[in-house]
Amino acid sequence: MAAPARKTVVFVTGNAKKVEEVVHILGDQFPYKVVPKKIDLPEYQGEPDEVCIQKCKEAARQIDGPVIVEDTCLCFRALGGLPGPYIKWFLNQLKPRGLHTLLAGFEDKSAWALCTFAFSAGRGEPVQLFRGKVEGMIVEPRGPPDFGWDPCFEPDGYDKTYAELPKEVKNSISHRYRALAAMSEHFAKINRTSQESKKNKQDE
Repeated sequence: MAAPARKTVVFVTGNAKKVEEVVHILGDQFPYKVVPKKIDLPEYQGEPDEVCIQKCKEAARQIDGPVIVEDTCLCFRALGGLPGPYIKWFLNQLKPRGLHTLLAGFEDKSAWALCTFAFSAGRGEPVQLFRGKVEGMIVEPRGPPDFGWDPCFEPDGYDKTYAELPKEVKNSISHRYRALAAMSEHFAKINRTSQESKKNKQDE
């Protein structure tokens, strides 16, 4: 008997590399088929959770179905957590080398990468948040410059930047991996509960 077709969830992004990474990390056990779509969302301001919830609600309204949105922060301890959710604009203007130069006058080069995924089952449905955080250092850029700020972020416990690490290694330790692992586990738990409940009904 053919397996039932998986429902689709729209992942709001125009970044092909990000889609590739997300699909790879979620694997076959994720109950939804991830379909990328680039849509224009307002640039919300505020705390990371707040920004993510607003983006997800608006995406669910536009898509009128299940959506995932992602928000990534890169936070420098010396700057009190900035650039934080505004890293995209800092990166556009400064590039990885400029981000490193930003900390030239500070002894503390430590930083943390925070990824938040927000899921909503559709318009008007509640938003669930899944977070992943990795501590590291901001270093002089090393490695391929083709994925955001990866060349200047060296995770704790490694002597390579995200950009220098093999994809399999990065995908098993990154902030994005940790957030997706939390989301994946959440859906696996729902799936297990639903299957147990079906089985109990059949056994009655």
